[in-house]
Amino acid sequence: MVKKNIPVRVVLREKDITFEEAVFCDFEKEALSFEVFHDVETVFHLAGCTHDINSKRNIDIYRKINTETTVKIAEMAAANRVKNFVFVSSVKAGGSPAQGKIISEADQGTPEGVYGMTKRAAELKLLDIGSQSKMHISIVRPTLVYGPGLKGNLLQMHEAIAKGWFPPLPFIDNYRSLIHVDDLIRALWLVASDGRARNQIYIATDGKSYSSREIYESICHSLSKPIPKWYIPYFIFLIPSLFSSSLRHKTKKLFEDSNYSSKKLESLGFKAEHSFGE
Repeated sequence: MVKKNIPVRVVLREKDITFEEAVFCDFEKEALSFEVFHDVETVFHLAGCTHDINSKRNIDIYRKINTETTVKIAEMAAANRVKNFVFVSSVKAGGSPAQGKIISEADQGTPEGVYGMTKRAAELKLLDIGSQSKMHISIVRPTLVYGPGLKGNLLQMHEAIAKGWFPPLPFIDNYRSLIHVDDLIRALWLVASDGRARNQIYIATDGKSYSSREIYESICHSLSKPIPKWYIPYFIFLIPSLFSSSLRHKTKKLFEDSNYSSKKLESLGFKAEHSFGE
């Protein structure tokens, strides 16, 4: 947005002096003001209650933030004659990953967990709003995002490798999709500006598939750490998971397939400029 010299109004939960024009609103406690949408042409909605296996947050909070608030914001945007509305959803809204399969938007399954369920509910209601209003609504389902400001599982893996206690991963045929944050921003801008994207859902990836071992080695390279010549056999990781649901979940996240196709997004002209190895 800065490069395009487009004025930006951001809505934040906490105060941040980085942005010149910012509105502060905690969706758990208050509703967004109708006036926020004045003179706004495009809304990029990224706010959400994220998935966390250890979270004690009530399911009602997920519904309130991920579904109800999202729908209210879209309704207010439409009432204010906002032209474009882009919702950042999640691949979890499309269902659990299938082993050995590259998943597309057509492979809609049962949403994964309360996070995926509430994101999917928002998607369906937004598509309904889009069909009944003049507002251009598009939905983007990012895969795992990497880049500056890294968070979540990739950050934990990065920190553990940096400290020297993350075990060398085995060579197994699992595949995961990722996308750099800069490419994700380009994808969001593309679907907001292309008429073909109206009332459509797009999966966003960098167009490549990575094994867990490749991700591990790339992080080692980024930290200038030597890659061990040995590795922990896969079955060793399975033993602790037999006695702990938490470790079972972590093992699954580490080695399961989570492979997605972004060909539909590429049909609009999207091409990622970054890869994880870089």
